[in-house]
Amino acid sequence: MKDTYLTIEKPSEGFYKEKGSKFLAYSYPVQDEDEVKTRLEELRKKYYDARHYCYAYMLGREMEVFRANDDGEPNHSAGDPILGQIRSANLTDILIVVVRYFGGTKLGVSGLINAYKSAAAEAIQHSEIIEKIVRKQISLEFEYPEMNEIMRIIKEHDLEIKNQELALKCSMEIEIRESDFKRILEKFELLSALGHVKIFD
Repeated sequence: MKDTYLTIEKPSEGFYKEKGSKFLAYSYPVQDEDEVKTRLEELRKKYYDARHYCYAYMLGREMEVFRANDDGEPNHSAGDPILGQIRSANLTDILIVVVRYFGGTKLGVSGLINAYKSAAAEAIQHSEIIEKIVRKQISLEFEYPEMNEIMRIIKEHDLEIKNQELALKCSMEIEIRESDFKRILEKFELLSALGHVKIFD
């Protein structure tokens, strides 16, 4: 299983205009569906006089959680084209909302598909796309004399210490890249087998 995925660093915007209708696109990095709801509410308040707030999101590194919403536009004419742009950019943990102001002329289904797709593509184009690494966390407890051995493993594998308390009894929270996790955990388990270290995951 891959332990990296692509997402966006920070919110970005896109814009598309067709026959007087304006399509304002907003992309956000999101972690869960609660965050999706919060972002949607913010936009509905800000653009309270808009006609539609169509959106799509993708969550999880396996892209297993996703949704597309047409918000009153004809079926599959808005949410799906937005989701299609997210998929074609291979992004996850992302929400794209396209706010539409109706310009008086109907665009037809194919016109709407093109408009929502183009607006979403603009938002992605203006995003800073980053690669994230999936990491797992473990906690260690050990006596101070074991510090050198613990630090040797941490330095050897360039591990990140998230938290530490150093006294006679020491504790540490360490992040390990998922693809390296089993191999590095075995090294700590070796110390644990000798009775020097306690491991909590």
